[in-house]
Order: sequence, then structure tokens, then C-alpha cells
Amino acid sequence: MPRQLPLRGLGRETPRGLGRPGVTGRPRAGLPRSDRLGFGGPPARPRLRGTTAVCTTMSALAATSMVTAPAGVEPFSAAPCALIRTDAHHSEGLDTWNAAYPRPAGRLHAVMVFLSFPDSHPLTTPEELAADHFPATSDFFHRASYGRFSLHPHALRDWIRMPRPSTAYAIRRDWTMRHRTAYLRDALAAADPRVDFSQYDVVYFVADPDAPGVDSDATKVVNLDTPLRADGTDIRRVVTVFEDHPPDRLVLAHETGHVFDLPDLYHRPVDGKGDWDTHVGDWDLMGSQFGLAPDLFGWHKWKLGWLEPRQVRCVQGSEPVRLTLEPLGAGPGVPVTGAAGAPSFGLGRGIKLAVVRTGPDTVLAFEARGPVSDDAGACRSGVLVYRVRVTTRSGGGPVQVIDAHPHTEACWGDSVYPPLADAPVALGESFTVPGEGVRVEVEERTASGAWTVQISAERGRDRGGGGSAGGGGGGGDA
Repeated sequence: MPRQLPLRGLGRETPRGLGRPGVTGRPRAGLPRSDRLGFGGPPARPRLRGTTAVCTTMSALAATSMVTAPAGVEPFSAAPCALIRTDAHHSEGLDTWNAAYPRPAGRLHAVMVFLSFPDSHPLTTPEELAADHFPATSDFFHRASYGRFSLHPHALRDWIRMPRPSTAYAIRRDWTMRHRTAYLRDALAAADPRVDFSQYDVVYFVADPDAPGVDSDATKVVNLDTPLRADGTDIRRVVTVFEDHPPDRLVLAHETGHVFDLPDLYHRPVDGKGDWDTHVGDWDLMGSQFGLAPDLFGWHKWKLGWLEPRQVRCVQGSEPVRLTLEPLGAGPGVPVTGAAGAPSFGLGRGIKLAVVRTGPDTVLAFEARGPVSDDAGACRSGVLVYRVRVTTRSGGGPVQVIDAHPHTEACWGDSVYPPLADAPVALGESFTVPGEGVRVEVEERTASGAWTVQISAERGRDRGGGGSAGGGGGGGDA
């Protein structure tokens, strides 16, 4: 029997990130239903019931407000580099888990409800739309979590008719509270006779993509101040899906990441013009679902509980520290090309993340990235360096990749942001982080494919200095 986790939180809506302008979703794989992922509809409801739905206040709150963890919640890490969670929306702090969100551990259950409208006859079937997103979404999280988390989808097999035309809801990216409220209230009331919402941890409302009032740019997570109520369950966040068929690649995995308290990492230009991917480029799904290397940052895997404490190394003191970093994507049974070019299967339990504390609310993180697992399309391999700020809200740049090759670009035509596609420090290079004096040297690769690095905090000698990668030598010009 699926279990229902408590969802307690404040209201907010989180739009999804955009990929390269003009890029459309890749053709779907057309995969059959997967019994392993529990693909298919939930048991039929034995009787019809009325819906008790409370949806009186659904406005998005100021981006700095957020409920804190209930008193008595124990920290899941006491490491000195585990930054403290703040009230910033989707704060990157990880000393405690925010109990307002379901934690992606073990198995969670999701329901997909397919909504049609009186002003359109669907041209696709629920089964086709479900196959657009599953098992791809579940497979992404299974790989990213090293098998620690399974998202189990339950898709209805029939359309559920909404009471009003699609155009009546004025669906768009920046949705008004009034129209958003009406849409969710009507969707829940229409679906409630068919769905026992108390069984599910995640709710997806999937709209007919061919209805005239459906805007594919409006897909997002809506978090509610006052919950919807059905089957004795408070529903505080819903993923509203308005994707084309086929959809943007990995878009549902991105939105589901918000359900697990992960922030948007893209930069949204004030006027809507300009590049959206300047903060992290290809390097995390929460930046762009089109990224060549969309595996979640090691910091996010630590936050979600997918890394064990011994897999995170906090680098302290002024003396250089030499350590071996396993490729972030490597897990038990995942092949990694070793230094000799032969596949190695021996990785998965070693150090994945190195962290240097740079202030009360900031750290520098170091992880090995390459064409492994969810990063199979990575443009470059090496040690990626990024800065984490826990006081910066979702969408404001809480994570920023630091470019070890600021004067070059890579993978034009494929990368969502070529200036950061070659950001990692490559084998034989050294790099000093500008303004921090923290230096990393990538010394060698082991036979199994891990990376031997040396990290030193040179703050007293190089504070504010420039940094660039260079073969074997010291830090170069900024």
C-alpha cells in the first residue's frame, strides 16, 4: 500500500528552467509500460464521493519566506561544511531536512491524472503521454540516487473531463492566482471520484497538449498556502503539466526536483531576453533539462540523503589535502572508463564530494564529472568547481559553476551554455578560485577511473588573486 508522507509548507509556485532558445523536446522513446516501475493506473474507485477542497489562498509568497523544520528534527549531518538551512526559498542548507517536502528515499508513489476539456478532443492517449515521461523520469532518479530512491508512477488510463473550456483558465507561464485557483479546484474535483489521493506522495495533473488554451511554457510546480483537501489528505503541491507531445527532455524530472526542495538554478533575465543558463550551464538538471550533463550536483545528492557521510570530505586548515574523487555518476554496477581506457566497475562507495568552507553561508564544492550515467553526454571531463550560497533563493543563483577556462568555450550547437561547457579542471591542470585563494590540482587518474586531486586553501597568500587552468603549473591570469 503506498504511503502518504506529511506535506507541510507555505505557498509558492516554481516555474521550470528553459533550455536553448528554439530547442524542442527530443522524440520520445515510445517505451512500453514498465512493471518494474509500477506503470499503470491505480485501482478503480469502488464508489463516487464528494470532494472537500479548500483553496482560498494560493498566492505566491515573497521569495524569502519559508517554513522551517519542526522543533526536534535532528540534523542529518554534523559535518563542519554542512551549511545551515535558511529561510530562503529552497535553501541549499543541509543541516536539517525541511519536513514540508517529501524526502526522496526508498519508494515514493506518484499519480498522473490526464485532463481533457470541452473545447478540444484529445489527439493523444493517456498511455502515450505517460510514456513521454516514464520510465525516463524514474530512471533518471534511480541512477542519480545510486538506487537509493524509486519513483513509482501510477497513470490513469482514461481522460478526465474538466468542467470548463481550456481557454477559461488563461493558462500561461506567469499565471494569475484566480485562474490557477480555478484550474486546480476543478481538476481535483473532477479527479477525486477516480483517485484516492491519500495513497500518493506526488501529484501530476497532465493537460491535453492539443487543447487551444494550453500553453506548453506554463509547466510548473504550484505550492499552496492553504492546501487542497481530498480523501483526508492535505495536498500542498501539485505539478501542473502542459507539455507538448513529445515534451521537453527530462522536464518532469526537473519539476519533480522542486517537489523534493531543489531550487531553480537558471538565471531568468528581467526582460525575458538573454541567456538563461549562465549560472550552471549544462551541469545540473535544475539549471536546464536540456543539459549535456544533467546529473544533480553532489551537493544536491548530499542534501537529498543519497551520499553517505564518508563520501563527503570537508577540507579544512591551511595544509594541502590530497584525496581521490570518484566520478559523481559512478555507482555499483555502473561502468567507468579507467585511466587505461578499459571499463571499470569497482567504483561507487568512495568520496564523491569535497567541500571547502569559505564563509558562514558559503562553500566551494569539488566533484569529478564525466560521461558516466546521467552525464553520458558530458562535453568535458574533469573536476568541476562551484560555489553554494544558502541565503540565495531559488532562481537567484544559489549555485554558480566557476569556470576554470574562462577564455574558451566548447560544444557549440550542443551545450546550453558553451562558456561553461569546458568549466572542469582537466587532468594535469591546476586552478586557483578567483577571490578565494583556494587551489585545486588534478594530479592523475587511477586505474579504476577515479581522480587524484590536491586541494589547498591559500587564503593568506592569494586572497583576491586570479585563477585559470594550466597544465601542471600554478594559477595563471584571470
